[in-house]
Amino acid sequence: MKAVILAAGIGSRIRSISNNSPKSLLKVGDLTILEMMLSHIQDNGINEIIFVLGYLQEQIKVYVGENFPKLNASFVINHKYAETNTGYSLMLTEDLINGASFIKFDADVVFDKRILKKLIECEHANCLCVDKNIKLDAEGIKIIVDDNNQILKANKTVLLKDAVGESIGIEKIDGGTAILLFKELKTMMEDSINNQAYYETAYERLIRKNVPFYALDITGLNWVEIDTRKDYIRATNILKSQK
Repeated sequence: MKAVILAAGIGSRIRSISNNSPKSLLKVGDLTILEMMLSHIQDNGINEIIFVLGYLQEQIKVYVGENFPKLNASFVINHKYAETNTGYSLMLTEDLINGASFIKFDADVVFDKRILKKLIECEHANCLCVDKNIKLDAEGIKIIVDDNNQILKANKTVLLKDAVGESIGIEKIDGGTAILLFKELKTMMEDSINNQAYYETAYERLIRKNVPFYALDITGLNWVEIDTRKDYIRATNILKSQK
């Protein structure tokens, strides 16, 4: 099992707080977002981590080298980070994944370590972590499932009334599906109109081809995707309450 961390983005909505550093190096309490994430990943037995970098990439490379010197870390650079999105970034990891199972993380998510443990132990090969007890909004990746908890749709345009919850940006993909996923991503990126597509678009394309993805209910376990100052304050308060 490998881990992929997508950390290429600019994080424009929170740059006033991040002070000219990548969003993943923003401190929440005493620790950076990335430090918490990497510690959780290692605590769950994963030591091979692939980073996709772009904006202020050298800061992250130096940080990982200095703070996690024993980590088996690889770095892929998305030189088009300003004009592409997560689908393009994930596509760039194909050679390093090399048909292995992996867990994908958005680099701006602060989460309870138990979420990752639950995901690794999930019986299904392909799972998206979904919070079913959250106030949904237009920005979140909203999920529709069938009676067997199999995902039918996962995107921002799903109607709020139809959604069972929100995907938190952490997923498990098995090796066989990984091969199909990268093929799908490469097909998408042949047309530059898809450069701004999210990786969930490729998931949905596979779902329409009968590749099963399931929703893993992580309701009740804390997590925050830090996009705005409001998210940052919420994450800080959650960590304070856990001390």
